[in-house]
Amino acid sequence: MRQKCLISMLLAAGLTAGGNVLAADEAQLLQEARGIPAKMVPKLLEVLQVEIDKSGHAGAISVCREKAPVMAKNLSAQTGWQIRRVSLKNRNPKAVPDAWERATLEDFERRLDAGENPTGIDKGEIVEENGQKFYRYMKALPTQDLCLNCHGTPERLAPGVAEKLKELYPDDKAVGYSSAQIRGAITAKKPL
Repeated sequence: MRQKCLISMLLAAGLTAGGNVLAADEAQLLQEARGIPAKMVPKLLEVLQVEIDKSGHAGAISVCREKAPVMAKNLSAQTGWQIRRVSLKNRNPKAVPDAWERATLEDFERRLDAGENPTGIDKGEIVEENGQKFYRYMKALPTQDLCLNCHGTPERLAPGVAEKLKELYPDDKAVGYSSAQIRGAITAKKPL
């Protein structure tokens, strides 16, 4: 009986210690994941502004269409995370969220509606998909004034943008936004 009790105590202590290591690992993964948008978003905005200055808003659509996916791919290669942008109202057909991303984006909308500052909305967690564990992370991308030139209401779109969008994205759903709404998110996934 005493030996059983001792074994149970040791197992419990081991599980607790293991749980703390897991919690520490999860905290490290969250910190690492939070660094991804910090590496990508400022660079994307910089490249976008340069292109706007050079060829206007309609011409700068190519940045989000062509350069942003390349930036995400390069950052994925550098970090070991699978990185992309998604939205509930996608422009690019490749930006359709999977089930976890959709649920997270819907949660982001509820958090925004409850008064949370959209610049701080994010989520990270360990999930299991098809028997494989992953750490998944998403960071909300709220619309800024600059975004409204291509994602705003029809009267807010910059000259030439509506025509260019119709040409490039005939099924575009990514318009009608106002400032500080959640346009989408950067999502990152890492196998464990």
